[in-house]
Amino acid sequence: MDRITNLIKDEIKRQYKNLRRFSEESGIPYSTLSNALARGIGNTAYDTVVKIFSLLGLRQLYDEDQIIFNDKFRDICAMLAAIDDKGVHTVETVLKMEYNRCAEENESSEYNGISFEREKIDLLK
Repeated sequence: MDRITNLIKDEIKRQYKNLRRFSEESGIPYSTLSNALARGIGNTAYDTVVKIFSLLGLRQLYDEDQIIFNDKFRDICAMLAAIDDKGVHTVETVLKMEYNRCAEENESSEYNGISFEREKIDLLK
């Protein structure tokens, strides 16, 4: 299954607990959602995909790699853009430490609303 479809499944579980509830609250037929998530979101009507992303609070940017950001990520980026160089350095240092801690504790790639991949970052760079 592709990463975007897995992300959508995870977000539906996280926000709505199950597909049936998401279907009821979104007005998207359960069979449409079930087929989209079983076959891959890329085979789903564009309007349906846009509605799913909107309801889950996700936005997609188009680039060489597809990247999806949620409101948490945008809020963090906005705060980061508002601080000075010393603040950016402090945030970067703490972020690297936490990233490495999580990479050591959890070998699986779990989507947390901000990132997909986990790999250790060298703090000395």
